[in-house]
Amino acid sequence: MPTTDDLRGRRLAVVREHMETENAHDFDATLATFEHPRYEIVPTGDVFDGPEEVAGYYRTSREAFPDQRNENTTLHAADDAVIAEFDLLGTHRGELRGIPPTGRTFRCRMCAIFEFPEGSDRIVCERVYFDQATLARQLLEAGSDPVG
Repeated sequence: MPTTDDLRGRRLAVVREHMETENAHDFDATLATFEHPRYEIVPTGDVFDGPEEVAGYYRTSREAFPDQRNENTTLHAADDAVIAEFDLLGTHRGELRGIPPTGRTFRCRMCAIFEFPEGSDRIVCERVYFDQATLARQLLEAGSDPVG
């Protein structure tokens, strides 16, 4: 069933709010954009399902990158999803998957698909795609500092 312009507009607004509250580290507000919190991080195979797991994902990722934020966001509305293209930036200040902090910055182009159930303006899944090699190269190779 085609999505109305009104619903499409509400979904775009919810995704904007989701991304803005992530930047502000207001994770209670970010969680409120979900009908059911779920992240699927495709390159790593990680799935965080439910409020506790998603809150843990926020905590762990911000321990590794306390200044993590998204910029240059472009949103595209579909009938059952909003697709976001954006740059993710941050500084590696805490352990990440056993890798000690390097202090290096990164900028990585990402794509996230925000899924919605029929008729709803609340997110049920954010599926994130990015190139792990781009991120690893910037965090681990000497002399790389694409942000600063």
